Amino acid sequence: MLNYYFTLAWRSIHNQRGLSFLISSTLGLGIAACTITFALIYLMSSDPVPGKSDRIFRVQMDNWSPNAAAIAPDLPPEEVSWRDANNIVDAHKAKYQSASAITWGMVTPQEDNITPFLGLVRVTNGEFFPMFRLPFLYGEAWDNYAANEAEYVVVLSKETNDKLFQGENSVGRTVPMLGSLFTVVGVLDEWHPTPKFYDLSYGAFYKVEDMYIPLGLKPTLELPHGGVYNCWETDLDDGYQTFFSSECTNFQLWVELEDNQDITEYSQYIDTYVQQQKALGRFPRPMNNQLFDLPQWLQYKNVVGNDIYLFFWLSFLFLLVCLFNAASLLSTSFINKTKEVAVRRALGASQENMLSQFFIETLILGVMGGIVGLLLSVVGLEGIKLLYPRYAPLIHLDVTLISFTFFLSLVSSAIAGTIPMFKVCNLPPAQQLK
Repeated sequence: MLNYYFTLAWRSIHNQRGLSFLISSTLGLGIAACTITFALIYLMSSDPVPGKSDRIFRVQMDNWSPNAAAIAPDLPPEEVSWRDANNIVDAHKAKYQSASAITWGMVTPQEDNITPFLGLVRVTNGEFFPMFRLPFLYGEAWDNYAANEAEYVVVLSKETNDKLFQGENSVGRTVPMLGSLFTVVGVLDEWHPTPKFYDLSYGAFYKVEDMYIPLGLKPTLELPHGGVYNCWETDLDDGYQTFFSSECTNFQLWVELEDNQDITEYSQYIDTYVQQQKALGRFPRPMNNQLFDLPQWLQYKNVVGNDIYLFFWLSFLFLLVCLFNAASLLSTSFINKTKEVAVRRALGASQENMLSQFFIETLILGVMGGIVGLLLSVVGLEGIKLLYPRYAPLIHLDVTLISFTFFLSLVSSAIAGTIPMFKVCNLPPAQQLK
């Protein structure tokens, strides 16, 4: 029986090709608007470290001026100083702890066919890699000895390795960069976390770094202070090395904690640390330590802006307008079949039989609308990529978004067709046969 209804529905759509095209296109426009905005929210708010985001914490400590808060009204700085970053990392009170900052420098390949370029560099400690689950294609992160001795070692991104070594295993080879010669100890596989949660300095969807080197090399090489760099002291000398004994903040401090007991104990440790520093004349403000887990941190930083959510709800209002128009077109389509309905009812077809046929016809139109919506969504997302190239690696359609598109199309078509189909099927057959 279902095949029979499907055949009748398809024949009806074919006989009214123009009207059917208008209905599916109208649905497709509304569905595309919703899919595009939903895709942006879905992709921007995706879990960058699946399975452990609730165990990774951003650490904040208030070492700011006694005269004013770092962030109004009374919030601590988001980064920490060099001194605190090293003290916390060296204490090893968490499963993993990582202090890092972004910087940059020239890479000067010896090969004539490779042009020197300015590379983004992250200075960090070795625990950065296992904590954030960076995938390695070749080699591994540097060991503690290399970190303690501030050896000239580097981990390359896949893109940088492709540029310098044509994608070959480059572990053990050297790279002239930052005015020195570095030995490659590891090469990452593709890694583009969205959002770029560990450092939002240049935006949540900024490109990842080209190279990673030990934290201890920052003062040795006198690398630039990238990202968020803030100071409140007014008596700093002009010398570069003054930064490392100052209260200037520039380093993102993250830790991984296993359970609630670890969280409690680590909070107590941070409080104790600040009390000890207060005894040394530092941290003049009231204690204001913060531990944000990764989802809380992304929410605190408003990674998915309120304007995106506003556009999402506006797109649903647009979909409602499209549904109203689609319902009007469906009414026209079904009213054209009143005599056919009356004849079939007179020959013994029940109201349920007619509703089933119209419902299947509506769902077929919904699938067609979903296809139109999907095509328009692809065009819309490609347009966003062209307008905002920074977001290009983030934007794509996956199985979840495609499923959302067709689910929305089926629900929308069912809603749009409900009133028209009941209206036609409730007409008295005798009246239509006169």
